[in-house]
Parts: sequence; C-alpha cells; structure tokens
Amino acid sequence: MGHFRSQETVDSALRMSDNGVSDRANAEIHGVAIKTIKRWRRLYQELGLPRGTGFPPTPCPRCDGAELDEKAYALLLGWYLGDGCIAKARRGVFTLQIVNDVRYVELNREIAETMIRVKPTAGPVPRQGIGCVRTEVRWKHWPCLFPQHGAGRKHLRKIELVEWQLEIVAKYPEQLVRGLFHSDGCRFENWVSKPGSEKRYFYSRYIFSNKSDDIRNILTQALDLLGIPWRSPRWDHIAVSRREGVERLDTFVGPKS
Repeated sequence: MGHFRSQETVDSALRMSDNGVSDRANAEIHGVAIKTIKRWRRLYQELGLPRGTGFPPTPCPRCDGAELDEKAYALLLGWYLGDGCIAKARRGVFTLQIVNDVRYVELNREIAETMIRVKPTAGPVPRQGIGCVRTEVRWKHWPCLFPQHGAGRKHLRKIELVEWQLEIVAKYPEQLVRGLFHSDGCRFENWVSKPGSEKRYFYSRYIFSNKSDDIRNILTQALDLLGIPWRSPRWDHIAVSRREGVERLDTFVGPKS
C-alpha cells in the first residue's frame, strides 16, 4: 500500500506509537495530521497489514564505523554530563534523555537538532514535565557513545572521558563548554560597591554548578584548553568572571534563550 509520506516517516511514526508516544505528539513530530497517525495505527497495528520493507538499524560509530558528527557530539556530551541520563528500555534499546527548562525554547530546539546530528535517523520526542522539557531519543548504541553511563547519580560515581572522547573535546572544546554551561550553568550580572559608597559597579559573570568533582574537572580542563581563566568560589562552583573570559564565552555560549 503506497503513502504520500515516505516509508521512513511511516516506520518512524509506528515505532513511536509502539513505544507509547501519544497520537498528538507523534503527529507534531512527523508533520502529519492526527487522523493520519490513527489511520496508520489502524492499518498496521490493529489489522496487522504488512508495514513494508522497513529500514535497517542505525549503524553505530563505535561498533560499525559509521560517521560521527564530532562537533555535534561534543555539544551533546556537554548536555549529557550536565542534565542528561540514559535509561534502559525494552528489547535492548536505551533512551537518551536531556532535561531543560521549558522557558528556553531555542535551547530545547538545539538539543533535539543536536541529537539528530549525532543519530541521523532520530525522531526526538519532547515530553513535558513541571517547568521542564525532557527530550528523548531511543537507540541501542547510546552506551557506546556515552561510556560514562551507569547506575546511580553521576556525582556518586567516577566520570572519566575515554581516549576517543578526549580527542573530540580537544578539537571542539567550545561545544563541550557550551553544553555544560547551558545545562548546569548560567550567565548573570553581578555587582560590587566600595566601602562607604552606595554606587554599584556591575559586571557579567558565568557560573557552573555541579556536585561531581569529575564533571567540574572536565569543564575546567576544556576552559584551560581555550585559555579562559576560571576560579572556584565554592567547592561545587566554577566561575568565569574576568572580562576577557566572559567576552570569550559570550562568543559561543551566551545567555540562555
């Protein structure tokens, strides 16, 4: 049976339906009407008609030697280390989840687009939470790309980049830093005043906050690669306050949006 939509779109929509994605969300993701999703479900899930030849599994850069967009990967690595996790699903599939504030529409769009650049066949699913959006993509090979995956919270276990990840970060430290600051950091205006004076002096500052010593070290090593000065005002904080450092971060991080 032919479709006006590509077989790849039909297969992707049916996979999401199989995994419990609502018809409304499925329709928005694939750019079709809700009634189209319902018709596909009726034909293929309820009546059991053949779904066509389908598409082979997405090859893995680590297992299969598939091409990896390293610049996008460095950015996604920063997001994962800050606000991401990998959950085990059914049939050996894993779900990469990145959580971000619902207010930052452009950044949530960036997360989804970056996931697609790392896994070209991805169909990111945005799930609304209380004040946040959890963007999800399923794949059997997420643990291959993020060997830091493991049980328990990141700050309670060892987090180290392996050699091939270090090579990517050395080429794209800006992308890693961007992902880290936009996940667990912020840019804001600070102020100081001289003793006995009511006049305030304002200056911009970046702060990154994470309880994992290892993740903070990953950030500071990347900042060192970029020649950006930093300090640690608290044990779990990394601050960039000097003007030249803030101006450099403004070129590839900037305020959240």
